[in-house]
Amino acid sequence: MTATFSCDLNGPATELPHFWEHTVGSGHATLGLRADWQAQLKRVHDELGMRHVRFHGILCDDVGTLIGEGDRLFYSFFNADLIVDFLRSIGMRPFVELSFMPGVLASGDKTVFHYRANVTPPKDYAQWAVLIRKLVSHWVDRYGLDEVCEWFFEVWNEPNLTAFGTGKQSDYFELYRYTAQAIKGIDGALKVGGPATADNAWIEDFLNFCRAANLPADFVSTHHYPTDDFGQPGDDTEAQLAASRRSALREEARLVHKQAGDVPVYYTEWSTSSNPRDSMHDEPYAAAFIVKTVLEANGLMRGYSYWTFSDIFEENYFPSVPFQGGFGLLNIHGIAKPAYRAFQLLHELGTEMVRVDGTHETVDAWFVRRENGGSTLMLTNFALPRHSIMTEQVSFTLRSAPPVTSASVQRIDAEHANAKRRWEEMGKPDYLSPAAVDELKEVSELRSEQLVTCREGDTLRLNISAPPQSVHAIHFLHS
Repeated sequence: MTATFSCDLNGPATELPHFWEHTVGSGHATLGLRADWQAQLKRVHDELGMRHVRFHGILCDDVGTLIGEGDRLFYSFFNADLIVDFLRSIGMRPFVELSFMPGVLASGDKTVFHYRANVTPPKDYAQWAVLIRKLVSHWVDRYGLDEVCEWFFEVWNEPNLTAFGTGKQSDYFELYRYTAQAIKGIDGALKVGGPATADNAWIEDFLNFCRAANLPADFVSTHHYPTDDFGQPGDDTEAQLAASRRSALREEARLVHKQAGDVPVYYTEWSTSSNPRDSMHDEPYAAAFIVKTVLEANGLMRGYSYWTFSDIFEENYFPSVPFQGGFGLLNIHGIAKPAYRAFQLLHELGTEMVRVDGTHETVDAWFVRRENGGSTLMLTNFALPRHSIMTEQVSFTLRSAPPVTSASVQRIDAEHANAKRRWEEMGKPDYLSPAAVDELKEVSELRSEQLVTCREGDTLRLNISAPPQSVHAIHFLHS
């Protein structure tokens, strides 16, 4: 059955702020000292419009922010400054995740990741507060209060998971109390928030705690992934399959938005999957998922930080295989994955979303006007794993079209902007020659093709074929 959609170019529009460009994720603070990481982040800022970056471990021992020798404490913000200096040099800012525990302050020896990030509470909360006050005061002195007021200070990472601590609310709330008081003691305009939880947890409890304790909460942050909802492979219960047929991430975001009330919501992690080695991250599936998820989330959050911008990532180890299912939009060689191209198409959208009429089980459509008089129809043909999907014929009608209107399309699918497929055709080499890198970068590019349209008065019609797990950006030029 044909997927049929229609839109009036002059119809009423809702605002489409580019909230997904507020922040993007990265793995570990010390990666910010690598030249290749820096080059990729600059590209993500320049080409995708990303404005903040969030990463783990600015307080970890390998950054050297606080170390001890005997009973003496030594504060050293040099490496942290180098990272922030670079961000400012390219027009970006940090979304500061205050983690993890410096060894000299740690109450235990439990660690996570290969870089052994200590995830235990502080043995002395007052000394933790001194660290936070010294670091943030230093940044205010170095960069100026007006600048640091544009940053975000997020307390810890996923405290509801035992991997990152005890998982007890009371421990996290105590940490938040000391942190928020230390930051606001410097200046009340500095932004601090949490609870930085996995799976949308603790939002109401966190806000109720802050109100009862008279503590600030300038923003709410949390994380979600589709794999949080649908169980593990093989868990095909009716409840999971029913849930996965809906737009689950949108429904979760609606609930968090409602729970937060007037407090701004920032999702500081989300992705195609929470698995750090998932082939879907490298494939057109991710592009279709990203476009659908982002455009469905409009109006529900201030920031939507994709995890992560690069496969230069090292939580467990640093793989050298070119396409190894990493979280990144770019692989270790800087080759754009389909996911990167999805964000490129989103970045090029305007800021006025016009209503589209029509529904389909797997095809979705959004129409966005641009300030220069052009407009874009975004189409996805997407289904979650284990759900039926096939090539669909799509018919679109644009009403109130000016007399001279042309249409072109950019595609992401198995045949277009899909570098992994070409790498597989090369025999999946573990290491790439410079020539192979150049070839794969060329294959990853978006291409534009003219489309044939049919006009009847001020109505324009076009038809297009949408393969499974695909994205189409159809651009209209009006004159």
